[in-house]
Amino acid sequence: MRALLSTAPGGPDTLELTELADVQPARGQVRVAVKACAINYPDVLIIEDRYQFKPPRPFAPGGEIAGVIDALGEGVDGWQIGDRVMGVIGHGGLATQIVTDPQRLYRLPAERDFAEGAALLLTYATTIHALLDRGRLGAGQALLVLGAAGGVGLAAIELGKAFGARVVAAVSSEEKAAAASAAGADETIVYGRAPFDKDASKALAERFKAAGGSGGFDVIYDPVGGDYAEPALRAIGWEGRYLVVGFPAGIPRLPLNLTLLKSCDVCGVFWGAFAARDPQANAAHVATLFDLWRDGRIAPKVTARYPLDRGGDAIAAMAARTAIGKLVVTLD
Repeated sequence: MRALLSTAPGGPDTLELTELADVQPARGQVRVAVKACAINYPDVLIIEDRYQFKPPRPFAPGGEIAGVIDALGEGVDGWQIGDRVMGVIGHGGLATQIVTDPQRLYRLPAERDFAEGAALLLTYATTIHALLDRGRLGAGQALLVLGAAGGVGLAAIELGKAFGARVVAAVSSEEKAAAASAAGADETIVYGRAPFDKDASKALAERFKAAGGSGGFDVIYDPVGGDYAEPALRAIGWEGRYLVVGFPAGIPRLPLNLTLLKSCDVCGVFWGAFAARDPQANAAHVATLFDLWRDGRIAPKVTARYPLDRGGDAIAAMAARTAIGKLVVTLD
């Protein structure tokens, strides 16, 4: 088997393409011949030792995969060699083989290709949990999505529209605004690159407030952080919900007086812990996602595909925050 390994903390240039012995499934495990691995922002962090989980080295990054089961450990029921699967595995996906607990896997529909399958679960499962469980988003409410052209951002637009919300998408370029509009956003805002001085922050807050209308935003979905957070929070409505999803622009310091004045909630979103603590609720969300996927109401946007030996380039593009939609490494 081949794997793109992190052998020491560092950036994508430190990853090493390595030949390894085939892995074998233990009792209760399956082996998957990986056909596609989606790249997400945690892959940027995990190889730099800045993620909340630090696997022992050497390890392959890549937490979201699709492929074909090609070996079964003892005691595995309900799965067969040849089953097409997709799943979230934490890390290890940038390799031609992985062994995993089959409870992490879902059946990949026959009409979907491996890249689509690899690109669905992490972003959409995070987002449906965020919007419904943490944000209590309802039909007719107003949703502001920051970083709206990335994988989770586009998922938030599509799911927000599927749940009947009015969606305003905030992005950093006209090209990204076009992608957000194509995903169904009712309005787009193109903001500048942080850092912002006081005047620029105030000006952005006024643009957000104008888009939110007199009632402000019921839900704000923030996978960006940094200097974008405070202007967005200033546009929240009474008893609104501010969803903290990620920090590629830095960890913000929010003025808590704003939460008092708006009687609003700042809600953390940690989908991995939610899925582990309440697997039944997570399974229900995933079933909803598969229904929406089948009906064409959501569709992961795979905008670039890389071979395994260029997996580091995909992670570098994610780190640079230039990606629109999902980046996928293919391993055929």
